[in-house]
Amino acid sequence: MDFVSPVILTTALVTILAIVLYYFMGMKVGQARVKCNVKAPATTGAPEFERAFRAQMNTLEHLPVFFPLMWLAAIYFFWLPWVAPALGLVWIAGRAMYMDSYLKDPEKRGPGFGVCAAAEVLLLLIALIGVINAWISAA
Repeated sequence: MDFVSPVILTTALVTILAIVLYYFMGMKVGQARVKCNVKAPATTGAPEFERAFRAQMNTLEHLPVFFPLMWLAAIYFFWLPWVAPALGLVWIAGRAMYMDSYLKDPEKRGPGFGVCAAAEVLLLLIALIGVINAWISAA
């Protein structure tokens, strides 16, 4: 494997961007904690704090799905090598939409979540296709 190929480097950059977004969400939780006077280690309190906390935690719950799928797709789906990092950027944009809408009105978080879910499903499909193809080729 070529660790300095453009696709691997781009996927690495997308990974870093997703982590930066997650840290930004953590900062939003901290700001809401201070603003709403929710003392640590409490995870409930003012609705504004709880929305920020849930947006961050939902993202945390999806990172262990997103990262491996994106990397497996980047490594094994070589027919269209830029698809995996491009879908990673779509996932990040969806997460940002999700956070923004959740903080404003939780009832409107659906479109951002849908963008993320669609990106995850597509990453799953292309990772699966790539791995199966590699398995068949190795046999």
